[in-house]
Amino acid sequence: MAIKRDYYEVLGVGRNATAEELKRAYRKLALQYHPDRNNGDPQAEARFKEINEAYEVLSDQSKRQRYDTFGHAGTQGMPGYDFGGAGFGGINDIFDMFFGTAAAGRTRTGPRRGADLRLDLRLSFEESVRGVERELTIPRAEACESCQGTGAEAGTSPQTCPQCRGAGQVRRATQSIFGQIVNVASCPRCNGEGKVIERPCRTCGGSGHRPGEKKVRVNIPAGVDSGSQIRLTGEGEVGPRGGAAGDLYIVIQVKPHPVLKRNGTDIVYELPLSVAQAALGDTVEIPTVDGPERIEIPPGTQYGKLLRIHGRGIPHLRSGRRGDQVVYVRVVIPTNLTEEQKQALHQLGGVSGKPQHIEKGFFDRFKQVIGFD
Repeated sequence: MAIKRDYYEVLGVGRNATAEELKRAYRKLALQYHPDRNNGDPQAEARFKEINEAYEVLSDQSKRQRYDTFGHAGTQGMPGYDFGGAGFGGINDIFDMFFGTAAAGRTRTGPRRGADLRLDLRLSFEESVRGVERELTIPRAEACESCQGTGAEAGTSPQTCPQCRGAGQVRRATQSIFGQIVNVASCPRCNGEGKVIERPCRTCGGSGHRPGEKKVRVNIPAGVDSGSQIRLTGEGEVGPRGGAAGDLYIVIQVKPHPVLKRNGTDIVYELPLSVAQAALGDTVEIPTVDGPERIEIPPGTQYGKLLRIHGRGIPHLRSGRRGDQVVYVRVVIPTNLTEEQKQALHQLGGVSGKPQHIEKGFFDRFKQVIGFD
């Protein structure tokens, strides 16, 4: 299996390149390596595809962020990342970007691919941490049973298009600054399919599909977060008149937990303690995604102290290694004290009119915890 080069290296730009710098580098390289300017050289075509792939990811801000974080693994499952599918049209789209039409001889013909579908799946916080298997009912177009998806009335079949003679495309030669360019467009009569239907199916009106639904089982891996996507190839809508099915994209939404918050692969819990518990120490029970757990609070615990329970966080999507549960201590100051309680606190001392010493590093530890107002 070939190792993919870094996308920034492919385009010859730095990782801090602006959108305009990316576009400029892309255009220069695309024109240099376009197959029509290299007499169909296989190496130039492979380089051209590599350039297209790199720009497709880096020109999209959300895809670029995922690539910067996870590398090539982060591009898997991105809508539009399947360059041979419905997202990016391959090596034709760059020429179409410059000249308004596709390169000669490379327009796809035949039945069109079905539409991709998106399903938003809501998970509990615990399900996102542990992973879960779900059975989903997907409303989608199914192949028409009367015509078996061809779109033609039973007993008939689609015929070769007389205008393009089955090629699915019409051509027109023009002159440009780069020489002669053969513009290719889909045949207007058959819409690029190369076939026409003289007698459309009465059940589906010639579309080749009908409304339906399908049940699919999907395994949601442990560690997913809101915005995570799972692609099920071929589980989208069927293509018109026998075309290949599109893909199904499942987009995860995680419900907030009442007291636990996510910070990367760590889980953060804010633990309220009384002044006595913080000063004298205690053993307290706290919630975790694996169930309640008792932890020791050492005497003299300060407000903002961080306690860490190793291996009780969220699994990493690639390695499966779990993060930690971070316990953030918040000392609760009592109100509406009785006279006896006030006297007891006065006996402890500290009411001197001078600021108290705060342990060094308190604010540094406080900044490490994300998600608390």
